[in-house]
Amino acid sequence: MTRKLNFARTGGLAAIGFAVLIVLANLVLVPAGLPLTGAETGDVVAFFTAHAGITGIGTAVIPLAWVLATVFGAAAVAVLWPAERERGDAWSLVGFAGLLLQNATFASVVAIRLALGLDPDAPLWPLHDALFTLNGTFLALALTGLSLAGRRTGLLAAWHGRLGLVAAALLFASATLTPLVIEAEGPLGLLGLAGWLLWVGWLVGYGVTLLRLPGQRDRR
Repeated sequence: MTRKLNFARTGGLAAIGFAVLIVLANLVLVPAGLPLTGAETGDVVAFFTAHAGITGIGTAVIPLAWVLATVFGAAAVAVLWPAERERGDAWSLVGFAGLLLQNATFASVVAIRLALGLDPDAPLWPLHDALFTLNGTFLALALTGLSLAGRRTGLLAAWHGRLGLVAAALLFASATLTPLVIEAEGPLGLLGLAGWLLWVGWLVGYGVTLLRLPGQRDRR
């Protein structure tokens, strides 16, 4: 039990660290003028021609973020799976699969950004936009699986579970509308942005929940 609780604490720190890193990466790239989904080719070429160095800095923390996301997902499964198994559920495994798939998909997104930093004229931006938007599917899986598992086992509060499901719905809607989202910059892109912001808040909340779990178990 002690080892499981220690791993839960590790997973909580990993969730918060993951949220911090992805926010920091965006705080580097977005103020520098990272083109939005659906941006014109000329704007994309201009950005990566002028900001190849910033692109490298902004993506330097991403490999660590993937590691932290995986540790968080594994810790959540370790906490949730015993109770889920008794119920005949496996939602935590669905959520963990979503985290692994988003890691793989975003690896392609980051690779394309780095490639554009080396050769801004390469026709890679439409592929970047497609992968970036479709990645909402896997974030939605992670949010849905771990939110439902958390609610069904009593780990998450009702508001936290609902937050995850709302974020999942927004991200999945954005992924479903990928052709329209990447056709041009517009209000549809706000679906994914809103879902992403809620996802970050959900992550931090999940991390805090896992961090508090050992103390709650000890008091029992």
